[in-house]
Formats: sequence, structure tokens, C-alpha cells
Amino acid sequence: MAFIDYYKVLGIPKTATANDIKKAYRKLARKHHPDLNPNDKEAEQKFKEANEANEVLSDPENRKKYDEYGENWKHAEEYEKAKQQEQYQRSTSNQYGGYSEEDYSDFFGSMFGGRQSSQSRGQHVKFKGQDFNAKLELDLKDVYTSHKRTLTVNNKNIRITIPAGIENGQVIKIKGHGGKGVNNGPNGDLYIEFSIRNNTAFKRDGDNLYVSVDLDLYKALLGGEITVNTFDGKVKLTVKPETQNGTKVKLKGKGFPKYKKEGQFGDLYVTYNLKTPTNLTEKEKELFTELSKLR
Repeated sequence: MAFIDYYKVLGIPKTATANDIKKAYRKLARKHHPDLNPNDKEAEQKFKEANEANEVLSDPENRKKYDEYGENWKHAEEYEKAKQQEQYQRSTSNQYGGYSEEDYSDFFGSMFGGRQSSQSRGQHVKFKGQDFNAKLELDLKDVYTSHKRTLTVNNKNIRITIPAGIENGQVIKIKGHGGKGVNNGPNGDLYIEFSIRNNTAFKRDGDNLYVSVDLDLYKALLGGEITVNTFDGKVKLTVKPETQNGTKVKLKGKGFPKYKKEGQFGDLYVTYNLKTPTNLTEKEKELFTELSKLR
């Protein structure tokens, strides 16, 4: 998450041509491609870095900004605007009264850190640090309850609370834990994207859970009680006589926790899958034959 030297990533000098950049990128992309390195986190990271480096250096305009401003290249436009404002202020002052440098507005003076030379002013503009992005992989059971976890970002440990009910793909912001600000500007922020693996029998849709359970023919016809699993334990259900295949039953409040709503849960929807008996005995066949004649 620290500043990345894109030339170093691609293994090329700063004098590299566009063709050199393309060749270096293709070589690294083939070497570290996820399809050729399954479950290799290091190769995956190098592949991402190579892509990022290529996107910046293969674009002439972005490369120019990167070469001039280094790790602050994304703020290049802001630097340029600051310089233009200064030039405009100078020309206006000279045109309408010939004001000296000491007569600049308070805004302009504070923006550039006081009365300094025109060359040094642009170097003292305060900018927010670079935002960092991280991806945190968790199991579905991990986000059923709120819990604390320690992350290591730029060699610093950050203790965060992960609220119950967080969604797959959801992003949260940790203020001030990004890159260091430029010229005493504020630090950037840390954005964490959550990747939630579901290794359970339950399907999640927002706060609701869905699960299918097998129901034998006799319970379906005559009714009775069955025990089903919920996310946090077992419950008994009463099956009505003559229950049809595919019947859905809602268990209120037995779903997933609602994000940042303490004590509130979605619902669990149970779908019955009717199981036809197999390996019938001769006696069972006779009885089913009798039943069929009655119908």
C-alpha cells in the first residue's frame, strides 16, 4: 500500500520508450498471471502492480505527471492550478495598481505558506495523502456477530471493529489511515472492501437467509415435526398434512443480522424438498398399490 516505483516494478529505466514499457509489461503479465499461478498471493500482487504500472506509464500524459511529481502525480492538476492562480494574481496586481508581492491576498498567502518566492510557493501547497485500498476476506460465519480484528497496513497495526451483517463487496472507510499528507496536509483514508465467502448450506440475500431441507413422503402426507438447522442453532418445525414439494416456510427473525442495527435480524426461508422413498419392500409395494386403487 506504500508508494510504488512503477519503473522499478516493470524493471525499466526512466528513459524507456513506449515500446520498452509494452514489452516489459507483457513479460511480467505472462509470468505472474493468476491462471498460471493459482492460489499464489505473491504472484497475484505482482500481477496487479504490473497492471497498475502499465496503466500509468503507457499513458503519455499520466507518465509526464508521474515523472514530474512522483508519488504526488495524482495531484498534478492541483499543483498546476495553484501555479496558474499565482500567475493570474501577479498579472492582475501589476495591471491594477502595481501591487508588490507583500500586497497579495491573505488567501493566496496562506495557500502558499506565507510570503515566499514564486518558485517555492507551489512546493508548499498542502495536499491530502494518498488513499489506500485493501481487501479483507472473511467467512460468512465471521460476520454473523460483531468482532474486532487487527490489520497491518504499511507496517502499522490497525485495530478495527467489523460490524455484524456486513455485505459481500461492501466498502468501509477508516479515516486518516492512508498515505501521509503532503506539506503537512491531512493523511489519506483507508478503504477496506470485504469479500465474504459462503461455505454454508444457507444462501444469503441481504438480511434474509434461504435453505432447502428434505422432507420424506410420510411426513409430507400425514404431517408431523422435523428439526431444521438455522444459522445459530436448531429449531423444530411442524409440518402440515399434505404438504407439497417446494412449499416455503418463513421463520421470522432467524435470518442474518441487520447491518448496524443491534438485535435486529432478517428472516429464514425454508423450502421443502419432497424425497420419494426408494428400495421399497414387497410389503410396502403392496400397500402403495392398495393406496393407488383407493385413488
